[in-house]
Amino acid sequence: MRPHYPIATHRLDNGLRVVVSTDHSVPTVAVNIWVGVGSRHERPGRTGLAHLFEHLMFQGSENVVEGEHFAALLAQGAQLNATTWVDRTNYFEVVPTGALELALWLEADRQGRLLPALTQENLDNQRDVVKEEKRQRYDNVPYGTAFAELTALVFPDGHPYHHTTIGSMEDLDAASLTDARDFYSAHYRPDNTVVTLVGDIEPDDGFALVAKYFDELTNPGQPPGQALADPLPPMTDPGRFERTDDVPSDRLYLGFRLPVGGTQDFVHADLGFDVLAGLATSRLYRRLVRRDQLVTHVSRNAGARVDGTSMGALILDLSDGVETSRVEDTVGEELLRLAAEPPTESEVAAVVADVERWWLQSLAQPGERADVISGSTLLYDDPEHLNTYLDDVAKVTAEDIAKSAATHLDPASAATVVYRKETK
Repeated sequence: MRPHYPIATHRLDNGLRVVVSTDHSVPTVAVNIWVGVGSRHERPGRTGLAHLFEHLMFQGSENVVEGEHFAALLAQGAQLNATTWVDRTNYFEVVPTGALELALWLEADRQGRLLPALTQENLDNQRDVVKEEKRQRYDNVPYGTAFAELTALVFPDGHPYHHTTIGSMEDLDAASLTDARDFYSAHYRPDNTVVTLVGDIEPDDGFALVAKYFDELTNPGQPPGQALADPLPPMTDPGRFERTDDVPSDRLYLGFRLPVGGTQDFVHADLGFDVLAGLATSRLYRRLVRRDQLVTHVSRNAGARVDGTSMGALILDLSDGVETSRVEDTVGEELLRLAAEPPTESEVAAVVADVERWWLQSLAQPGERADVISGSTLLYDDPEHLNTYLDDVAKVTAEDIAKSAATHLDPASAATVVYRKETK
């Protein structure tokens, strides 16, 4: 029997949304905060600010000195970190129940009172940290910029998703202290934030504690009010990017525009990617890896996005001596076959079972559970998503998957990035 997690919600007078899911199995609480600011909220010429702020938020606030946020929580046995993505930035920790008030006080101070500690010195220091991160994780590793190149092909110039979260070196250098302060004031607002508590806490107690520390935070001025983009149609003249580099093997990336996240249409497309490349029994794996031995590995990536259009990708590592065009043609045949020949009953059962396995396995961790709740609440106003997602998956039919493939996975609408191994 699938678990059904308790969900209780509350909204403070300043607009901050609070969700509590009680679980007394261990004496810890996962604190998870999602702020509605990601790379899609950046303006041209100032990319990378959302991710830069993820770093700046650990550099002290009005009542917390630099380094104290980490030190104070680690001393209590906590685990903590933060991440930035296209649609949001999140901050999270798992703390012993007795350290919950400390965690909330620290979070409230930086969520509402960061500006007194936001100095030119801190900005310059963390700017250098982010630039070094870009060198280490993107610029100087094999295939490190491939997804940035693919994203720029899938989303046209000027679209909120055209650039990646890391930003450009030029934009990071150009960001002034005024830019940083204005960005924080515009987006780090209670009415743009969700606080989720999962663990050893009752709903009323959780609401009261969050109110104790967050209720005094205010919303400066009017919200930025960025309208959502219209859905993009499948590409009729998809772009292509090729490079020769010091990589282990030739690799092919194919990118597609998918339905907006939070919809049943996206679930159909997501499961279509699983039928193609999600399992060792999937169609591309069976044909290209095991039968024809054209590639050594195939994987898929389908990320739900809130701003009109999501993105999916197929990634294939080519066997030595195999021409890229041959792999592209074979993948194209399988994409067209998925649209013409719906998956079998056993194929659908396999992908549904795999989705159920990883979903339940993820939710067994309170921190992951809190992250799912925060995300679905902030982006889709759906705090019960963790309890209903598998029902949405179970509704998907073979015909749904085939129809989605015909609409969104036409090989003629695939953006292409090719990395070729240097010959020495």
